[in-house]
Amino acid sequence: MHDPLPATGRQFEISSGTAKAVITEFGAALRAFTVDGVPHTETFDADRLPPSAAGGVLVPWPNRVADGRWALDGEPQQLALTEPDRSNAIHGLLRHEPWAIVEHTDSAVVLQATVSPRPGWPVPLLTSIGYALDGDGLTVTHTVENLGGRAVPFGVGVHPYPRAGNVETDECTLRLAASTVLPVDADRLLPVRPPRALEGDEVDFRTGRRLAGVWLDTAFGGSVSAPDDPAGLVRHSLTGPDGHGVQLWADPVFKWVQVYTAEDFPERGRAIAIEPMTCPPDALNSGTDLITLQPGEAWTAHWGLKPL
Repeated sequence: MHDPLPATGRQFEISSGTAKAVITEFGAALRAFTVDGVPHTETFDADRLPPSAAGGVLVPWPNRVADGRWALDGEPQQLALTEPDRSNAIHGLLRHEPWAIVEHTDSAVVLQATVSPRPGWPVPLLTSIGYALDGDGLTVTHTVENLGGRAVPFGVGVHPYPRAGNVETDECTLRLAASTVLPVDADRLLPVRPPRALEGDEVDFRTGRRLAGVWLDTAFGGSVSAPDDPAGLVRHSLTGPDGHGVQLWADPVFKWVQVYTAEDFPERGRAIAIEPMTCPPDALNSGTDLITLQPGEAWTAHWGLKPL
């Protein structure tokens, strides 16, 4: 007889110096990340489903697909409506699936899962996610490989809730490397117009804005590295009044970032998700920034969290 598993499956802990992280078996979610005991992500109990998609790995698409419908080579596809109140398919197919351990060392863990063919998704994909800690923080590596016999488009996103230590969310300042915002309808949060520039806009976070009174479930685009960034990375940040906090960096392929302010995160109330994405909401229909893999082809990209 096996010991009962928590709702998120086995828990894989990694550490390096004073940095520690916990990753779940089901969904391969980042459940905790701390340095010197200071939390740099929101956390949740292992025996409950991740609240508000916390830590979720969003493959083979992030965000929403309108009515769960899209077409592959002209063939209509119908995904399950996993956001039924808005009649959308949301956040991919692997958030609650078991991921297999490929490697687990003191400071790193790699998990792997297969997107199997099913109604709405006819092409198998092999995907892995690696979490590694070092002196700079946490690095996350995604790979996706096309196991099928035909080309397929896809997107990748993640759903972390960065945290500036023990500072209340309302006291924090959010900075985004985004230059556009995607207008969506209020009911279904689906795109209604092309992205528009942020010039003079109330949702412009490029120079930083305090989060008190700010409510978002918003997709931002045009995320690019600063001209003087030697690594050429996209960088977003959440900081407290003293300037300490956390930076979320990403490879330039993560051109999009969804920002969501949760009001009822367990034990915290207000919390903020900063979700790097390779494509915007409903990209399986618009085609915007989708990545296409030929049979046997693989793709890799990185993002991470760095204490400030």
